[in-house]
Amino acid sequence: MFASHFAVGFAAKRLAPTASLGTLFLAAQFIDLLWPTFLLAGIEDVRIVPGATATTPLEFTHYPYSHSLLAALAWAVVLGVAYRLARRDTRGALVVGAAVASHWFLDLLVHAPDLPLSPGGGPVLGLGLWNWPVVALGLEAGLLAAGVALYVRATRPIDRIGTWALAGLVAALATIQLANVFGTPPPGKLAVAWVGQAQWLLVLWGWWIDRHRSTTSAAARAH
Repeated sequence: MFASHFAVGFAAKRLAPTASLGTLFLAAQFIDLLWPTFLLAGIEDVRIVPGATATTPLEFTHYPYSHSLLAALAWAVVLGVAYRLARRDTRGALVVGAAVASHWFLDLLVHAPDLPLSPGGGPVLGLGLWNWPVVALGLEAGLLAAGVALYVRATRPIDRIGTWALAGLVAALATIQLANVFGTPPPGKLAVAWVGQAQWLLVLWGWWIDRHRSTTSAAARAH
């Protein structure tokens, strides 16, 4: 999954209105921000296998420290505690932790059976919706639309940047999602890793947008 993880970040703003959208993007996409770093360090591995699934040519051969269920829950605790210590916001910390954990469960829907339960091995899981591209793409689009709608209801623009930067980000996420499905396979795992690192720019983009939008009264009351 790709766009759906950012959808979680958008939607989480309603539950944690004092948290930056950039922080919520960081949480929701943290596992996929960690993974390319582990690839570059040689800690985890991936193969390019055209036809591995109908949607992606990536065959995830070894990623227990970023993408096992136990690791995802551990990272959720780490980020939640770090946010609590930094911001003294218990509710926000719980939302951040939940956003981190959500990544594994969304991946479970689309991945081939390759998601381990623990770093030590054992069963691997995945419902394999990537083998039904229309269904997988429809799920991504629906979740992104819902997440953006919740974010728009929870915030309002304070200037034109707040409007157009948001529209540009949504268009960029949709374009990247389509390129992931219909683009040519990457030339190698190093290219995958460096493109993955570029997702930090989307985190910064979310932070920039939030600087130009304010929380609505409804979201503030919910907090």
